[in-house]
Amino acid sequence: MSAPRGVLVTGGTGILGRAVVRRLLEGGTRVAVSYRRTGEWQSLQAEAGVGAALFGFEADLSDAGQAQGLVERAAAELRVLDGVALVAGGWAGGTSFDEAPVDEWSRMLRANLDSAAYVCRAALPHLRRQGGGIVAVGSRAAEQGGGGMAAYAVSKLALHALVRALAQENRRDGVRVNAVLPGTIDTPANREAMKNADRSSWTTPDSIARVVLFLLSSDSAATTGALVPVDAPG
Repeated sequence: MSAPRGVLVTGGTGILGRAVVRRLLEGGTRVAVSYRRTGEWQSLQAEAGVGAALFGFEADLSDAGQAQGLVERAAAELRVLDGVALVAGGWAGGTSFDEAPVDEWSRMLRANLDSAAYVCRAALPHLRRQGGGIVAVGSRAAEQGGGGMAAYAVSKLALHALVRALAQENRRDGVRVNAVLPGTIDTPANREAMKNADRSSWTTPDSIARVVLFLLSSDSAATTGALVPVDAPG
């Protein structure tokens, strides 16, 4: 597998983001991450170890200006930007659409759609110069209906539509745009929230990260516009 040379991972300090970062660093890729909490960034640095080709930038990606600044700083530190993993996002749900908090709608759109759109807008000129790929983290649950999580489902389905549109617009420029669609991810937070759930069908962060790495690599050169389910036990 031919790994990318420089990748920006949004939300790289989260559980799934860390798994993606770990896989990229192991493959010799230089990695930049966005973060919102300094402590999480410091923890990731410690986990990566001294000498890791890892760079971090604090940014609110739902702000177009900050997203643009993040991409430009990341590209400068990485020296080449030929991959973007859109891992940052959020979840809210558990109630019907009309009973959910009024601000849940805008929060989910900002977290899952606006942040990805602004980063893509800033990154695409860099990717067109040398080719590369974008991989977004979508949602299997959204594709299956999203009952009890309407705002989340709509924001993720809009992200899926964005992936398909950008894939069509950029395929002749050598830029691939795909998404992975996890089901329930086996994380400490999900284990705590669903203590009595059957975890045998849950997917590990590392299993998802391996698919993300494949889609960022040159081995996936023939694939663009795909929504890839990654919801089997791994």
